[in-house]
Amino acid sequence: MFKIGYRTLKTAVGAGISIAIAQWFSLDFYVSAAILTILCISVTRRSSLSVSWQRFVGCLLGLVLAFLVFELIGYHPISLTLLLLFFIPLSVKLKVKEGIVTSCVIILHIYSLGTVSVSIFLNELYIIIIGIGIALLMNLYMPSVDNDLYKYQKKIEENFKLILSEFSNYLRDSNNLWDGKELTETYELIQDAKDIAIKNIENHLLRYEDQYYHYFKMREKQFEIIERVMPFISSLDETVVQSIKISSFLEQLSQAVGPLNTASYFLDQLAQMKEEFQQMELPKTRQEFEIRSSLYYVMHELEKYLLIKDSLIKKSMINQIKE
Repeated sequence: MFKIGYRTLKTAVGAGISIAIAQWFSLDFYVSAAILTILCISVTRRSSLSVSWQRFVGCLLGLVLAFLVFELIGYHPISLTLLLLFFIPLSVKLKVKEGIVTSCVIILHIYSLGTVSVSIFLNELYIIIIGIGIALLMNLYMPSVDNDLYKYQKKIEENFKLILSEFSNYLRDSNNLWDGKELTETYELIQDAKDIAIKNIENHLLRYEDQYYHYFKMREKQFEIIERVMPFISSLDETVVQSIKISSFLEQLSQAVGPLNTASYFLDQLAQMKEEFQQMELPKTRQEFEIRSSLYYVMHELEKYLLIKDSLIKKSMINQIKE
């Protein structure tokens, strides 16, 4: 069974309302009002406003140029060709290229009538206002995506917990098996969540930042660190004292994954662990040296992982103070 989305519903209802209003006012070419509405309804409020403005300016420009060119040169194919050759590059130059198609409809109205007058100008202006105006009204409604973003956040956090826990398990026992499917899944979740968060920003005309977007960007940066760390962890086939300690640290870290700021606590724990490792005896074999080198790199990356979270929380607190 097919599904009707909210944008399809808005487009259908908006087109019907536009054509009803234009017809009620007995406007010529009233169906064009519906065409304008269909073309101006967009996926976000901000993009709809931008497109509508371009179409409005483009239509007015096309209307004025049509009056001038057709009256000076005449109503025949050559004049239409010359008009379009001038109008299209001008629209691009003025950054109203979204209005080219709709403007051509208005231009062809004038061409088909074969004359100009104040009443014709007003007729076309009313069609433009009705078509674009109804589209803007339809786009005032945008369904909230906060619930969807929250679900993405929870799922990403669950995957982070599992991934860090599996890292911990492997450091304790290199025979531990894990298919790693959460890595691919998490990457896709973060990308999808970012796209939705961007659309959420675009649906607020006066908002240019969004906490969810910053949150998913943070998780994206942290995930890049997880991807860098994984080959080093998976290459360790022998357990040393440092492995057990880092394993315990990762297990605690996995349990603390969430929106709250626990980064400062774990940064302190990591600093203490580094100091403890420095006081231990030097490696006795080449293999132990390589294992401890890899573990030191893992600790270095975990520090960056935590600093990313700490930075986001501090930035959020500063913004709240400013507000």
